[in-house]
Amino acid sequence: MKRISLLILCVAIALNAQAKLFGHQSGYTQTKYPIVLVHGLFGFDSLAGFDYFYGIPQTLSKDGATVFVAQISATNSSEVRGEQLLTQVENVLAVTGAQKVNLIGHSHGAPTARYVASVAPEMVASVTSVGGVNKGSKVADLVRSTVPEDSAAEAIAVKLAGGLTTLIGLLSGGSDLPQDGLSSLAALTTEGSVAFNAHYPEGVPTSTCGDGDSQADNGVYYYSWTGTSTYTNVLDPADPAMLILGLAFDEPNDGLVGQCSTHLGKVIGDDYKMNHLDEINGLLGIHHLFETDPKTLYRQHANRLQLQGSSHANDNPSAYVLVRC
Repeated sequence: MKRISLLILCVAIALNAQAKLFGHQSGYTQTKYPIVLVHGLFGFDSLAGFDYFYGIPQTLSKDGATVFVAQISATNSSEVRGEQLLTQVENVLAVTGAQKVNLIGHSHGAPTARYVASVAPEMVASVTSVGGVNKGSKVADLVRSTVPEDSAAEAIAVKLAGGLTTLIGLLSGGSDLPQDGLSSLAALTTEGSVAFNAHYPEGVPTSTCGDGDSQADNGVYYYSWTGTSTYTNVLDPADPAMLILGLAFDEPNDGLVGQCSTHLGKVIGDDYKMNHLDEINGLLGIHHLFETDPKTLYRQHANRLQLQGSSHANDNPSAYVLVRC
């Protein structure tokens, strides 16, 4: 009997150690301020039952985080999307009673989140860019230079983009949001990003491929990470497209954004074996077999934010909420 009790104790200790090793312990992701996830171009909160950040809100909330998923225009300028996000941040603060939020933006979601932090820094504890277009995308540059302004080709492209965003809106419940494909394209070019950064420079590195300020003068903390692989899993049907799009770059990239363009604030990592979709655990969680699970990166970052903000997590119960405003 004594031997059995000792065995049970050893197993319990081993399981507890394993949980700590992999970050699966209660309170591990519980941050002082709520987390708001911000989608990128042609993004959505939840589409026909599938999350844009596939499984990420659930894995964060399971161990303590209060998570909101914003729903903003799939296509529009960073400023328009930013104003929509600002309204939703105000609603999150009203609902939770929190003083600030932690914004995590993917792709075009990064400059969108940066806009909010720049115009209302008192509401934002941190901004994290995941595969963010912070200094433009060569793919956007190529599309803009290939398709002449006011041409028939541009008109067709606008119609196609409009059809896609309409479908996204209908399936996600955000059909009343304004869409503007040309404005989003302009925002994601190098030229558009330079203009945006001149007005909202916080966290953006002054060097070509360095780190930015980890905490800007506005008091907000800035972080970033990205992948630099395009073809990561033979079972992922989106990988061939990422591979082809990646040919537009002369530097490591994730298929849609160059490595250096993603840098913002403290660079956590810029060489993960992930493409642009892997960074949000898509498609359906298919990713490189020998790379960190994308969900783990978000969990680790939530813990990082917890340690940065305070040893006392917020008093709100953990939850995962879709924000529709």
